[in-house]
Amino acid sequence: MTADLRYVSYGKLNLYLEVIGRRPDGYHDIETIFQTVSLSDELRVREHPSGLLLTCSHPDLETGSGNLVIQAARLLQQRTGCRQGARMHLEKRIPVAAGMAGGSGNAAAALTALNHLWGLGLGLAELQSLGLELGSDVPYCLVGGTAAATQRGEALSPLPEADAVWFVLVHPPIEVSAARVYQSGRLEHSPEQPVDGQTPAFRAAIGALAAGNWPDVVFNRMESAVFYDHSHLAEMRDRLLDAGCLAAAMSGSGPTLFGVCATKQEARRVAGRFEDAPTSVVQPVSPGVEAL
Repeated sequence: MTADLRYVSYGKLNLYLEVIGRRPDGYHDIETIFQTVSLSDELRVREHPSGLLLTCSHPDLETGSGNLVIQAARLLQQRTGCRQGARMHLEKRIPVAAGMAGGSGNAAAALTALNHLWGLGLGLAELQSLGLELGSDVPYCLVGGTAAATQRGEALSPLPEADAVWFVLVHPPIEVSAARVYQSGRLEHSPEQPVDGQTPAFRAAIGALAAGNWPDVVFNRMESAVFYDHSHLAEMRDRLLDAGCLAAAMSGSGPTLFGVCATKQEARRVAGRFEDAPTSVVQPVSPGVEAL
């Protein structure tokens, strides 16, 4: 029997996240700066005569048709006519429904791994097109790194790598539904309209990132809607700032919060201030999915 193929998918942070408005198709146009970080999941795949089998280290995560790994595998089969199967195991380290695109990254890993396992020969653009059918973050998760994104988040422009900073992640033990946040009547939209594809505020944030001016980069429009229902998240963000972080915000639709620190030592010191929620100390990484 062949050995497992092993791929890691890295979690992402939204260093900047603005909501422009609702689209005719029901989705929202956004502006965001994505950054993959060193917290990752691992997907192991091997040949199987037929069918798709998935196991997971997270006891509460569905491993059937509701899991994005299974959905990615079935989509590949449908679009390519592939009749091969796969046995897969997902080792979860990124919290579920945490605003870090863990599920989208898992889908990206599945597309990448099964494209290799089954010898399909699909290129990145083809995988990204399939990925967009699974979720708005999947095209980015296939490439990772530092990137500006518009539209649903799939129109990507690579940015120079962020400064050599460290992030403190705080993982409150709750789940937040991104769909519910987008549907919330309390979700505000940008007061600006894009000019030549970007709002002035987004251009300013990208420039601030290049200059290493973190207080002028970090922003999340979704915070007001999420913090209304979960006020303790606002308190945790403020605690990150009070502890000395250069900047702090919620990632995506939450509940993960992140603080920016100049050094690993500083990040560990800040993390030690949080006894009421799990924390991670991570650094920026370049890939979205990586073979081991």
